Amino acid sequence: MGREFDTVSRREFLHASGAVLALFTGLERLLPAYARPGLGTAAPATRPVGGTGSREFDLRIGRTRITIGEREAWAQLINGTLPGPLLRFREGETVTLRVSNALDEDTSIHWHGLIVPNGMDGVPKVTFDGIRPGETFTYRFPVRQSGTYWYHSHSGLQEQMGVYGPIIIDPIEPDPFEYEREYVVVLSDWTFEDPHDVLAKLKKMGGYYNFQRRTVAELIRDAKKQGLWSALGNRLSWGRMRMDPTDLSDVTGYTYTYLMNGMPPGANWTALFRPGERVRLRFINAAASSFFDVRIPDLPMTVVQADGQNVHPVTVDEFRIAIAETYDVIVQPLEDRAYTIFAESMDRSGYARGTLAPRPGMSAEIPKRRPRPVRTMADMGMDMSGMEMSEMQMEGMHAHAGHAMPASSAVPHGPDRHGPGNSAVRQVTRPRLDDPGVGLGEDGRRVLVYRDLRAVVPSPDQREPIREIELHLTGNMERYMWSFDGKKFSEAPEPIPVGLGERVRITFVNDTMMEHPIHLHGMWMELDNGAGDQRPRKHTVNVKPAERLSVLVTPDVPGKWALHCHILYHMEAGMFRVVEVAGGLAEEDR
Repeated sequence: MGREFDTVSRREFLHASGAVLALFTGLERLLPAYARPGLGTAAPATRPVGGTGSREFDLRIGRTRITIGEREAWAQLINGTLPGPLLRFREGETVTLRVSNALDEDTSIHWHGLIVPNGMDGVPKVTFDGIRPGETFTYRFPVRQSGTYWYHSHSGLQEQMGVYGPIIIDPIEPDPFEYEREYVVVLSDWTFEDPHDVLAKLKKMGGYYNFQRRTVAELIRDAKKQGLWSALGNRLSWGRMRMDPTDLSDVTGYTYTYLMNGMPPGANWTALFRPGERVRLRFINAAASSFFDVRIPDLPMTVVQADGQNVHPVTVDEFRIAIAETYDVIVQPLEDRAYTIFAESMDRSGYARGTLAPRPGMSAEIPKRRPRPVRTMADMGMDMSGMEMSEMQMEGMHAHAGHAMPASSAVPHGPDRHGPGNSAVRQVTRPRLDDPGVGLGEDGRRVLVYRDLRAVVPSPDQREPIREIELHLTGNMERYMWSFDGKKFSEAPEPIPVGLGERVRITFVNDTMMEHPIHLHGMWMELDNGAGDQRPRKHTVNVKPAERLSVLVTPDVPGKWALHCHILYHMEAGMFRVVEVAGGLAEEDR
């Protein structure tokens, strides 16, 4: 692993990289080194097994004036760059990170997906008090894993304002796949509005940013396909439920500029390669509110890691990356040509874009954005098998539209008892592990689904769970309230208790019409996707509308741990709980 360039070719390649950097004078100083167009990073050399060390970092969070496209704005940045600097650790070492707060408000850093001592997790009012203005907090923890991760603020809406960055942890033993070059690809969304104003608008009207509603022309088109009365009846049903089947994302391209490594689509972030090289792309979705559908036209992608954990390789044409997830893929461009890295927002209101190219200054055709998906009545978790929805059922559905699997796999639901915090009533919920998601899988492309993921290394705990915790993901779109079991965090009962070392199944039941990427701090979630002892370990799982999704956990670090939706505005509006792991110290913490 790690094929070297010959001296002349490498010199030419470096010269070309310098040339492309010159194209971004003025922008370069706001980009961290890994995000600047150019050569990327050579594959790390094989490392010997064993050995420990230490590494130290200094991070400063402050306000910085930035330019995105042709507009300027104030951002909150880490060490003055968007995204923040790449933190590269090595499995087995101990890292020390001094985080200084140059803001006029409290801040924090959470190490997303890293298993760390409770006091180092970085969640204000849960694991520590936060970092006050003018103060420095020192994080220090052993690195217990390897792979691609990221870090971000867990204070208010700072993540939306730029407080995030990537983490790479090199393994002690080599990964079970080869590549010659690697790039970090951080996807995110940026708004020139104050994020607090965005949240205030959503609270006044949940569909404020949805400008893709159905038109009269579409009604006429539907009438030609379905018949007038069927099409008209469908429209009236949605109207009675005060929902819109095009309302897929709370915040859209109306206010968002979608970024790839801090650069808008027109800036064309570029990664260079030599034909025949195997290139590892480490995708991180650091967006506050956006799902991305990622593809590289004419170039298959082989997924080799999910959420930092090695999986058996699976080759796809496209994958949906939920907020906070990471996917590592290997591509091997053989032709001497450019390829577009295209990350389309799930609601098709915009995209992030970059280029893989053998030389600087090249670009490839940018795919046309596909028509925005439209949800159906059957997508709402209603059993449509030979039965009409009653008026009462339709009146009970006052949230976003969802997407469901065939009724044959459905689990019937009883009456809803979650109170005013939950405005959706499901007839059925279904496992959707084979479903790529709304708007995908209908154009002949091979799309990654959760069923494809199989861990390379089996979980060390193969016990059956001794109990199950069922949590309903709930929401009231008219009031823009998001919650678990109908109660937002400020109304929630005591923390969810879990014993140290206890084997537990957590089943998430999505009673809303939106996807929710659920992140559990402090422990791995083993996705129960039918892979048996090869269940993949994830730190974030995307729960689709009307879906039942189960994970297995074995907590091995005591303390209180956050559990929340990683759509930032949902978390801020109340979709947050605490899991408390009680018991003696785990062996590694003694």
